Amino acid sequence: MAASPAPSGGFDAELSVVIPAYNSAAVLEATVRRFADHFAGRRVEIIVVENGSTDDTARLCRELADGWSDPTVSFVPLTSDKGMGNALRVGALASTGARVLLTADDLPFGFDDIDGAEKHPADGRGGPRVLIGSKAHPDSRIDRGVGRVVMTRGFALLRRAILGTRTGDPQGTFIVDGVLLRNLAGHLTETGFLFTTELDYAVELAGIRPVELPVRLSDEHRAHASRISPSDVAQMARGLVGLRRRKSVLQAAAAGS
Repeated sequence: MAASPAPSGGFDAELSVVIPAYNSAAVLEATVRRFADHFAGRRVEIIVVENGSTDDTARLCRELADGWSDPTVSFVPLTSDKGMGNALRVGALASTGARVLLTADDLPFGFDDIDGAEKHPADGRGGPRVLIGSKAHPDSRIDRGVGRVVMTRGFALLRRAILGTRTGDPQGTFIVDGVLLRNLAGHLTETGFLFTTELDYAVELAGIRPVELPVRLSDEHRAHASRISPSDVAQMARGLVGLRRRKSVLQAAAAGS
């Protein structure tokens, strides 16, 4: 992609890419290199947050940092307590970008989410403040097993019944206005898979309707077994009730952002 000027408005980067890394040694380096190649010549930071891995993920992050030489795309290794939500929160608070991408360690949608977001102007130019690479978008191409589809649809029904949210896929990748996300992140308490659902709930309470973008599930991601088990779904359902109890806190936090 062509080089872009440094972002205006006091941001250090035009985009921060936040990647939670838990036992990610098999895929992480390839993902980081693909991001670096994709954004070559642009002011982008790649923030990898290792969170309690038992494999070589932490060592790999150190080695990547020690050998990093890209003059415009920076690599920032961080650590957090175990849990996707903990990692996303730490990465979001450390970010400096005008926009922040919250994604996964195996680049689930390739660059469909980023390419779709770049068709929308950033918030300072009147664009949407929250965009989601959404598996629920009618133009998305997602080939998943029946069991995963049933779990996903069941959770969507629970989410709508308990929280009243309208977003089709709050478990997708998020591209969020950086100021909004950094103001909200410290108020979000979910430590695991519900972090982005909590983020979506907060912004919807503030009257912000995320723009959902069509995506294609990568072959690599499709080949991996789901990291969400039936017990996780049950825990997430209980978590939705906890989120509803925090409605006033989240609404106030989002309104001030």
